[in-house]
Formats: sequence, structure tokens, C-alpha cells
Amino acid sequence: MKPVPALAEGFPDLSGMRVAREPHWFRWISAALIVLVLAAIARAFANGQIEWSYVSRFLTAKVILEGIVNTMVMAMLAMALGIFLGVVVAVMRLSPNPVLKTVAAGYTWLFRGTPLILQLLLWFNLALVFPTIGIPGLWSARAVDVMTPFLAALLGLGINQGAYTSEVMRAGMLSVDIGQYEAAQAIGMGRLRALRRIVLPQAMRVVIPPLGNEFIGMVKATSLASVIQYPELLHNAENIYYANSRVIELLIVAGLWYLLVVSILTPLQMLLERRFARGTLRLAR
Repeated sequence: MKPVPALAEGFPDLSGMRVAREPHWFRWISAALIVLVLAAIARAFANGQIEWSYVSRFLTAKVILEGIVNTMVMAMLAMALGIFLGVVVAVMRLSPNPVLKTVAAGYTWLFRGTPLILQLLLWFNLALVFPTIGIPGLWSARAVDVMTPFLAALLGLGINQGAYTSEVMRAGMLSVDIGQYEAAQAIGMGRLRALRRIVLPQAMRVVIPPLGNEFIGMVKATSLASVIQYPELLHNAENIYYANSRVIELLIVAGLWYLLVVSILTPLQMLLERRFARGTLRLAR
């Protein structure tokens, strides 16, 4: 057994003293306050004028299930359009061509600077500006017939998302080391080929987490399409409570479905992030 080293002269021996634990009173007080607030909210919902039987009854109603299907279809299509536009605009922003850079910056400024609900209403009422649309001499149709709630919602959500996605994609491409671009040029790769084969695959590690968040946000943003009569989840719930006046019950039904979808998408996003982070983890080792 090793002898205990002697203390330097003038320093007291503290080995026999008890260690006092910090009480953390603030943590206990804040936790108690949170519990009290949650209990008050739960009591208000329990004692309020809510017919919970209607919640269970309409939770799996056919029109509600159709609404959640329409919500997910619109979210996936709009997100796909947003990613496509985001990649194109990000490439234009990083282009040495000043015209392309200006157009891309103007697109981002316009669609990020105006509310999404305003854009949806403008697309839905496009016939007031362009009564007919088409290709001169080949095809034309009335805008009011072409611009259905589905198409207006898709264009409004997708083009708006493209403005935000372009900044995410641009940040991901800027995170790739400049040496990767130079190496691609050294072996004779063109700009677009290097972008597709080298830059974008490496940028995905940085891009995937924010894109996952953007998709979850898109699922909830589809609820704004109810103002242009697209039959998504919230719109169908509104149609029901307009008929039976059970407003809060149907809003709870819609909220539960949104929570369920987000709860499913969140772990899927984490798995996708781990998948794209494998290469980085191997390099770190």
C-alpha cells in the first residue's frame, strides 16, 4: 500500500472533511412549477366542454384518413420540387456568371420575403392576372381550369420551399473543401460532372439534417393549403366541425395526427443522418 504523500507546509488536511452537495433549489422549484402548469392544463382539458367521444369517433374517420393521405402526398411532392429548385438555384448562386447569380438571388429574396399564405392565394387566383395560359399556337386553356387547388398548393409550397432549400444546399456545397474542386479540374472533370460526382455526395452529410427539419416543417405547412380548398387534414377537419360545431374536438383530432406523423418522421430522420455520417466517422477513427 502506497503511503499517503505528506501535505505541503501551511496547508490543512481536508481528507477527513465531508463533501457537501449543492442543493440545486432552483432546479427543484422550476420542476415543481412546470408540473403545476402541466397539471393545470390537463385539468382544464379534462373539465372543459370537450366531448372526448367525438375525438375517438373521428380520429379514424374516412375523411380524416383521406386528409392525412393528401397531406403526406402534397408534402412529399412539394419537398421534391423544393429540393430540385434548391439545387438549381444553389448552383446558380455559386456560378461565376453574374446574370445567373443575380437571378438566383432575386428568386431567393422574393419567395423568402413574402408570406407563404400570400403566395398560395396568388397562385390560386392566377386567373385574375392570366385568364389563359399555354404555349402559343400549340396549346392553351383557361387558367381557372388549370390552376386547381392541388396544383396551386404544389406550386406555392414547392417554389417557396425551393428558396429556403437553396440556402441549405449552398451551405452544404460551401462546406466541401476547395481542394475537391481543384482535384476534379485536375483530372479533367467539367463543373457539372464534378458537382454531381464529387461535391454533392460530400455535401449531403451537411445538408441532410436541415432538410429533414424542412420536410417536417413542410408536413405542417400543408395546413395553410386549407385556405385554397385543398382537401388536406386540417381542411377536412374544418369541414366536419362546420357541420357539427365540435370545433375543439376536431382540432384535437388534427393535432394528434400531426403529432403522430412527426413522431414517426423524427427517428427516420435520425437514421438517415447516421447513414450519411458513416464516412465521416470512419475518417475520424
